[in-house]
Amino acid sequence: MRKLKILVVYANHGGCSYYRQLSPMKMMEEELSEKVEIRYTDNPLEIDPSVSSAPPTESLENMNWADIVFVANILKYGGPYTARVIGLAKELGKFVHFDTDDLLTDLYEEHHLYKVYKDNKLDEITKFCYHHADLVTVTQVKFANRIKPYIGKCLAVVKNVLDYSLPAWNHSKSKAKFTRIGYAAGIHHRGDVKVFNAIPHLVNQKVGRENVQWNFYGHPPPDPKKDKNSWEAKVWPEYMSQLLRGFKGQKNYNIHYALPPNDYGRYYADMDVAIAPLQMNNFNDSKSDIKVAECSRYKIPLVASNVGCYEDTIINGETGYLIDPDAPRSEWVQILSKLCKDKKHRIELGQNLNERTRDLFDGRKQVHARYALYEAAIKDTGYQIND
Repeated sequence: MRKLKILVVYANHGGCSYYRQLSPMKMMEEELSEKVEIRYTDNPLEIDPSVSSAPPTESLENMNWADIVFVANILKYGGPYTARVIGLAKELGKFVHFDTDDLLTDLYEEHHLYKVYKDNKLDEITKFCYHHADLVTVTQVKFANRIKPYIGKCLAVVKNVLDYSLPAWNHSKSKAKFTRIGYAAGIHHRGDVKVFNAIPHLVNQKVGRENVQWNFYGHPPPDPKKDKNSWEAKVWPEYMSQLLRGFKGQKNYNIHYALPPNDYGRYYADMDVAIAPLQMNNFNDSKSDIKVAECSRYKIPLVASNVGCYEDTIINGETGYLIDPDAPRSEWVQILSKLCKDKKHRIELGQNLNERTRDLFDGRKQVHARYALYEAAIKDTGYQIND
């Protein structure tokens, strides 16, 4: 069989597109160059936004070239544009792969984009895409079960993976006399940080602030072009009001600016323990376990809310700790205090996590499974590749 022609249609260069499309497909292209040919575009319909025009279908070079049209999430030109890409791909006889890494059909009301999704019916457009795609992929089993009623053909779980060959995942691990607890978060965790309200202060009291350091990663870098009164600008001040509640005396925390998706892995070289507090709701319970992949690389134990699919890899006292989302703050304080005091234990947890999961999240070791998924789905749907 000739090379499979895959057109990757991405929304942007942010984290979602990077982890679900740009990075894994680049690895596939490099590792399976004899089997695939891949192109990338964020505008497969070739529209000119300045005049709201698009060329005729027969002139769309990439769409006509492809065997597989791989779309993820809602594209930057909006929901109707996304639906049109999938509809046109089907009209042209292409195999359509649609991927989502968030439960877009059930955003919770506290999410910053809830009103945008509801007002623009993006949840309904996502259901349309699920129904008309030949293959739908999501990050974990609970997620798959929640969207199963909307699926038209094939549904599969494809975990997030990392390109461990990048420099960011190969830094030397730094050392410190105190325990460094790290929290890496984007701008959509306003409700989640409430789970961790005042806990750093309580751990400081328990172990002594000189024995622990808190590092919060992901603050947007300064941008004079952005509105200082926008919701994005207010997110991190809200985070810190929750996380630092009760802080007194000498400062033992640092706030770090966000890095690009291919660079931020270096954060973990400066952590001894990572945390992932989450509220329980269907959206969070459908999230991926990418933090396990990140921690595993640098042999760091993860302490997380027992939400989503962390239970697949985090075993209490062996690879990290899971905390019930309704547990009192004292449980977080007890576990984190234990890890601050017992260096040997936290090193063992990190080593165990690495040994059990390093291949699972290594993108270059998973490319063959991804290619095999395409082969199986193409066979199951009866799609014919023209020679």
